[in-house]
Amino acid sequence: MKPIYALTMAALLAGAPLTQAAPAAAPAATVAASTTVATPDAARVQAVQAMLEAMQSEKMMRSVAGASRYVNEEQRASVFAKLDKVPPQEIYKRLALPVARVIGVEAANELSAFYASDYGKRLLQQTYNSRASMFPPEPPVPNAAEKKMLKKPALVQARKELAAADATIRHEAFALLQAIIKK
Repeated sequence: MKPIYALTMAALLAGAPLTQAAPAAAPAATVAASTTVATPDAARVQAVQAMLEAMQSEKMMRSVAGASRYVNEEQRASVFAKLDKVPPQEIYKRLALPVARVIGVEAANELSAFYASDYGKRLLQQTYNSRASMFPPEPPVPNAAEKKMLKKPALVQARKELAAADATIRHEAFALLQAIIKK
C-alpha cells in the first residue's frame, strides 16, 4: 500500500508544476510572438537603439562577460580589455538589429522614456552596481508619481515585452561579445 501511495504522490507532484506553469507561460509567448519580425524596418531599429542606449547596454555587456567562464584570470582580463575598447555607441548599433526583431517600436519608445526617468535610472543603477547575490536585489521603492507611471498600460505592456525578449537579448549580447573577442 505504501509504495502505491508514494508513486501516486510523486506523479501528482511531478504533474503540478506543469499545470501551473502553462498558463503563466502562454501570455509571455503571445507578447513575443506578436512583435517578432524577420527584417525590422529602420524606424524600429532606431527606436530599439535608443532603448538600448537608455538601458545602458554597454553595462549589460560587461555583466554578460563577467558571467562567462574563462580558463584563467589573464583571459578574463583580456576579454574585459577588448570590451573596454569598444565605444558604447557601437554596442548599441550592433545590438539594435537583432533586438529589433523581438521588440516593437512602441515598446522601445516607452522603455526609452522609462529608463530615462529618475526611477528607471535608479533601477539601472541598482541592476548594474549591486553585489553578486543568490537572490535578485529588491527594486528601489517608487514614490507616488512613479507608482502611477509604473501602472500605465503602455509601460506595463512594454515591460512584459522586454521580459519576454530577455533571453533573446542576452543571447545576442553573448554573440556580440564573442564577435568582439575574436577581433
